[in-house]
Formats: sequence, structure tokens, C-alpha cells
Amino acid sequence: MLNLNLPILVLASASPRRQELFSLVNIPFTVVKSEVEEIHLENPSETVTILALKKAEDVAKKVSENSIVVGADTIVFLENEILGKPENEEEAKKMLKKLSGKTHTVFTGFAILHKAKKVVFCEKAETEVKFKELSEAEINFYVQTGEPLDKAGAYGIQGIGSIFIEKINGCYFNVMGFPLNRFYEAMKNIYG
Repeated sequence: MLNLNLPILVLASASPRRQELFSLVNIPFTVVKSEVEEIHLENPSETVTILALKKAEDVAKKVSENSIVVGADTIVFLENEILGKPENEEEAKKMLKKLSGKTHTVFTGFAILHKAKKVVFCEKAETEVKFKELSEAEINFYVQTGEPLDKAGAYGIQGIGSIFIEKINGCYFNVMGFPLNRFYEAMKNIYG
């Protein structure tokens, strides 16, 4: 990432995917998990930005004034239904059956909060993902790998789940859980 001479960022998320993405582009960060309860409003696009900001605000109370806190939230949305993380294998199978042959939308909101400089910035990204038709055998195979069990929508685009995705329209990294390009452009505009 472009060196903007910033203090270390505080990621208000325990998500392994977000941590992986920040490490991938060499963004120095620490993690302080937010304790914000995830509520879902009718509008997923609104929900992700509201939750991202609430998470950043929650963590900002726990860190120094000069910290830059980044909050994020991702939602998988199909036909007016939010598909969260499945609670068990049966729920994962049901979600994958719903996704089979259809296009769904992944929304990620992120918030940048810097109390000392009074900076508050929120944005969201939206990506459409088209799944191929899945057979029962494919769904069973995939669920048995364990990969779907800790992921919203019961799949990971960066893992085995990638073999079921026919196409995407939008940011790949957004589907992973954080729109890196949008974040980079926001940081450059704010601090560059």
C-alpha cells in the first residue's frame, strides 16, 4: 500500500479473511474485536454501512485518540433474504441449494474513524455473484470440507467454493469480505 505515513490501523474485526487481505497488501494493523451486536435492517446496503460505523465507534473507545479504526461488515443477500453464517451442516446445505444457479449480491460496508483528526468516513461496495447449478453430490462434497461453516452465505470465493462461481460483477475482494480498492482510494483521498 502507498505509504501515507499513518499510525498503525486498528481493524475492528476478528475476521480471518479481512486480516488476510490487509496482510496481502502489506497494511500494518492490529486487531481489536468489536462487541457490537449485528442487527439486520430491511435494506442490506444500509445495514452494512451502519454496522461498520458502529463497530469502528465501539473499538475507538478502547484505543488511543490518534488511532485510525477501520470497521467493516459483509452481507450475502439473495432474493430479499440475508444469508448469514450457517449454524450447522444442514443449514449450509440449504443455503447452497438456494444459491445454486442464481445470482446473489454481496454488500460490504466499511468505516474509517480517526477521533483526533475528527475524520469519519463510510462507504459500501456491492458485487453480484453467479453460482452454477449445483448437484446434491457437489453440495455434500463441499459441506464435508468444512469450508462453508464459518462463512456468510456458506461459501468462500477464495477457497474450494470458487469452483462453483460462474462469474462476478464487481470487486472480487468485496466478496472475500473487504473492498481493498475502495478502501485504498478512500485512505488516499483522506490522508494523501
